[in-house]
Amino acid sequence: MDTTQFPSRPKAPKARKEKPPKQAQGANSAKPKRAEAAKPAIDDPLSMFKVGFLADVYQERSIGSGAINKVVTRFPPEPNGFLHIGHSKAILINFGFAKQHGGECYLRFDDTNPKGEEEQYFLAIEEMIKWLGFEPKRVTYSSDNFDRLYALAEALIEKGGAYVCHCTKPEVIAQRGGGEGEGKPRYACPHRNRPVTESLAEFRGMRDGKYKAGEAALRMKQNLDDGNPQMWDLFAYRIPDKEHRRHHRTGDKWRMYPTYDFTHCLCDSIEGITHSLCTTEFELSRVSYEWLCDELGVYKPMQREYGRLNVSGTVLSKRKILELVNRGHVRGWDDPRLYTLIALRRRGIPPGSILSFVNELGVTKATSNIELKRFETSIRRYLELTVPRLMLVLEPLAVLIDDLDDGHLEMVNVPFSKDPAYGSHEIPFTKKVYIERSDFREVDSDDYFRLAPGKTVGLLKAPFPITATSFEKDPDTGEVTVVHAKYEKPLEGSAPKKPKSFIHWVASCPTYGSPVRATVRTFNPLFKSDNPAAHSDGFLADINPNSEQIFPNAMIESGFEEIRRRAPWPAEAGEKITNVQNSRTSDVEPATTEPRPETVRFQGMRVAYFCIGRETTKDNLILNRIVSLKEDTRKG
Repeated sequence: MDTTQFPSRPKAPKARKEKPPKQAQGANSAKPKRAEAAKPAIDDPLSMFKVGFLADVYQERSIGSGAINKVVTRFPPEPNGFLHIGHSKAILINFGFAKQHGGECYLRFDDTNPKGEEEQYFLAIEEMIKWLGFEPKRVTYSSDNFDRLYALAEALIEKGGAYVCHCTKPEVIAQRGGGEGEGKPRYACPHRNRPVTESLAEFRGMRDGKYKAGEAALRMKQNLDDGNPQMWDLFAYRIPDKEHRRHHRTGDKWRMYPTYDFTHCLCDSIEGITHSLCTTEFELSRVSYEWLCDELGVYKPMQREYGRLNVSGTVLSKRKILELVNRGHVRGWDDPRLYTLIALRRRGIPPGSILSFVNELGVTKATSNIELKRFETSIRRYLELTVPRLMLVLEPLAVLIDDLDDGHLEMVNVPFSKDPAYGSHEIPFTKKVYIERSDFREVDSDDYFRLAPGKTVGLLKAPFPITATSFEKDPDTGEVTVVHAKYEKPLEGSAPKKPKSFIHWVASCPTYGSPVRATVRTFNPLFKSDNPAAHSDGFLADINPNSEQIFPNAMIESGFEEIRRRAPWPAEAGEKITNVQNSRTSDVEPATTEPRPETVRFQGMRVAYFCIGRETTKDNLILNRIVSLKEDTRKG
């Protein structure tokens, strides 16, 4: 006998002028305060539930209609991989819908297929939900109901609604009108009309180990004349290969497991789910979902479907990410260039910005196909309003202001934000400062507004501008090593010089801990195109060789230490310092004394948004670029 696997579900038929940078606006608050006035880009994080598609869904089955006295939803991931950006929409919809209507949302692990299920996925999924700011009312497992599901399967057989099938995979495909010469009439499995007692005995034989994988399966007796493939006698139970039979929670108790099509609606029913919200790929499944509940005479939740969230320019499939990891193109599932949720967290993306992004997109039945640049634009808008500002230099170039004394020291008051609620701090201004290497040119031009010989620029928040007078170069490399300048402090009674542009800087002043030295990692798109999978040589051939750039000698102003102490930025629900209980072990993890490193977020003025990288040590500060200050049109 051919023992190939059965199909789990039938498929339906088939360079301009540079503008001078503007000087940052500031506040004169002398005492730093915790910023409370800043708000994310979207004022109402629950607006998507109040109007449109989800509001209509609620009206179909609202509290007080029928026997509904409380909204209950669920988020049901399979624990065989890490959640990605697309899952954030499902999380917000299910948890947010319940919250909006004063209800409850369960986290249910759909653990009916032991193959690929690992402890790390269970833990990471629960952790990411909490990071996004949600707390499940209960954490449940489909496997909690294995005994009850088995009893319901026997009841379905006894009602004449299911039978044990011994057909091979090609035979099943042919019965559904597929295979060689597609488009043929559908026809019934030869075992479809076997006696109930016989199917019951065979099903118990499956349970007791009589059959190997592929030799027998339980199928629902639905309606082969229906145009919906989800009514073509779907599989209800199957026997996995022996090496994938042991279950992480039930051990070796079961030799067969229920399918998604049998389990999903019945677990929804058992848990009293009122609104089963899923993506449109399950729209055809609604018919079989309702058929099974009706056939067994159990409570029937209401399933409704919304468009999923896809992001172009990256890969989200477990298989492809695993290949990237195994081939060394990325450093793990949480590499900041990926779009898994753990990777976005490590990169420094605030959880609130992800929810704001999803809310901003809204919810309809249409799939949201979003370019990475739109996602980054939304994150940028969010960070603009929620994190402080500092001066950071990626590639330092020393500037000596020759007409200042060697011991010259002025304390300059600098605001942390345009918003006065963030407060301000003082930084030193000395004879030697560091500027961005790209802010100096050896040869001036009319369309260049930054520092060059004979040209004057302002130093952000410094009392007076400087003018470059000369520069020194390394004789071996030809690289500029020092720029000499004069301080344009006016004579008494004279008007100060007005520069056309302002640049950022960091002073050399060990007494005040300046500069703070760091290694900065900037991340560019991992792939060169918007559709890596379409590459003729496979998605790996589309990898961008310049997806990561490292600046080992970056410098930050001394205000960084205060920003570090006052983290997290912003203070969001999912990033607060709390004791966390592991729902699978009931262990309570010790309280942490510091927020996670990536919650130390700030804007490097005129550069980008940054956070502390998790590899940071006492002697080696590492920063990750979260997102640039404006869209970068380059791929590398």
